[in-house]
Amino acid sequence: MESIDRTQELATKDIGQLLWIYALPAVISQIIASVYNIVDRVFIGHGVGALAIAGLAITFPLMNIIHAFGSLIGVGSAARMSIVLGKKDKEWAENILGNSFVYTIMLSGIVLIFCYLFMDKILMMFGATPETVSYAREYMIYILPGMFLITLTFNLTGLIRASGYPTKSMLIQAGGAILNIILDPIFIFALDMGIKGAAIASTISIFVMAVVSILHFVQPTSFIRFKSHAWKLKGYIFKNITLIGMSPFLMNLAAAGVVAILNSQLLKYGGDYAVGAYGICNTYGNFLVLIIIGVCQGMQPIAGYNYGAGLSHRLKHVYGLTMWTCVAVGLFGSVVGCLIPGLMMRVFTTDSHMIEIGRVALRYSMVMFPLIGFTIVNSNFFQSIDKPWVAIVTSLSRQVIFLVPMSIIVPKIFMATGLDGLHGVWISLTISDFLGAALAAILLFNQRNVFSIQNNE
Repeated sequence: MESIDRTQELATKDIGQLLWIYALPAVISQIIASVYNIVDRVFIGHGVGALAIAGLAITFPLMNIIHAFGSLIGVGSAARMSIVLGKKDKEWAENILGNSFVYTIMLSGIVLIFCYLFMDKILMMFGATPETVSYAREYMIYILPGMFLITLTFNLTGLIRASGYPTKSMLIQAGGAILNIILDPIFIFALDMGIKGAAIASTISIFVMAVVSILHFVQPTSFIRFKSHAWKLKGYIFKNITLIGMSPFLMNLAAAGVVAILNSQLLKYGGDYAVGAYGICNTYGNFLVLIIIGVCQGMQPIAGYNYGAGLSHRLKHVYGLTMWTCVAVGLFGSVVGCLIPGLMMRVFTTDSHMIEIGRVALRYSMVMFPLIGFTIVNSNFFQSIDKPWVAIVTSLSRQVIFLVPMSIIVPKIFMATGLDGLHGVWISLTISDFLGAALAAILLFNQRNVFSIQNNE
């Protein structure tokens, strides 16, 4: 059966329909992954115990770093493939597939070996104690092979979406998460394997996802497939993938450091309850961010393809529609968070003191959320059209460029004027959201010529 180029519709089909077709599966994948993470923690907490949960928490920064490497290649290769498909260069797209596959194996392998060699030192650096390090180590020993495969799966599912199969990409990711939820109680409870069982269940699920993803690119009906010429390594492809993927890579790395700095400020001015309250605010905010990122993932192949094809009117249309959608999501989340903050806090805790602190925190952290949507869209848009440095500055602006210094300076100003330092920390969130969006708007204005470009050759 002859393969069909399903990406041709990216240049002809109604933009609204395309965004719905590509964004909805991505949003569903993000939500299912979020639910899985919550369920996984519940199983470990009930099946193993509190110390196991603490040990699992220690592994999160390390796994975030591994995910960062996955996003480096996955986002970069998918964005680049969309652009070259817009140029009607199928052979180049096949070269991206083969080279990104090899790149993933090489880079993930190096990270995997490093983690195994220095595991205890890394875990202690992230806060493991003699009581929790054994749980963290046991989990990491069995989850690391899965992390090796998840970077490969992240890359391949992104390329599946970029080559015209958004629903299939979603089904692979969602199927892996659902399989993990099914296997967790079997390995943790039925087989009595504890936290090791949770890691093995995850690794098996990820292995299935990786195999299904690889099989897609060997099927004769797939438009982009593994070809012999694609395995020849090309330095310019590695460079292009790395430059485009550098924005999400740096953002994921920076996130761990920013949270550590912010938590230290919250401990200093508000104690453990302030840290807990912010954690709840983050849980709510991150859920909204996942929806926004899902919409942006749907935008990426449409924007990249039409940018590569020189169809500026369609590029402008998908950018505008994505922006309005994501700002609307941010506005809805902002209204809910600002109008009923107490009710939102009670969903997660019954502690009256934490609820009171969280009411204030949620309002300050959510009031500018539509602007966060604006910033995220711009960062993802510039990734999609091969503007890596603009994407990097945009993605790092809110948290690194502004939030880190603001969270240190503003509370000191408040304390010096006799005001509550904790309020200063909360307000630094609001200020950083505004300044990050302002910088994103300036960068967008400076790059406005991308909406009039007619030839990218």
